[in-house]
Amino acid sequence: MEGSEPIEVSPGESVAIIMEDEPKPNKIHVLQISSSEESEVKISNNHFTAPAQKGIYYYSYGAWWMDEKKENTSTGDANYAFAIEVK
Repeated sequence: MEGSEPIEVSPGESVAIIMEDEPKPNKIHVLQISSSEESEVKISNNHFTAPAQKGIYYYSYGAWWMDEKKENTSTGDANYAFAIEVK
């Protein structure tokens, strides 16, 4: 993410993750990543709440398109990284 500008948000703001392509993934996972730890982010309807403390936060967003007929089978996946700056 070196050289990337973080997305500016307010403390506690609702952050939306929008994928415009179809079909939409049917399984997602979001992690907040720091130099010393990773923590799972609760996401609901493709939204999560920005931290209350000011600072820059890094995230990993994983998306899977799971086969609806074959259990535990993915027909595709993607991983994204982004940063937000709480001001």
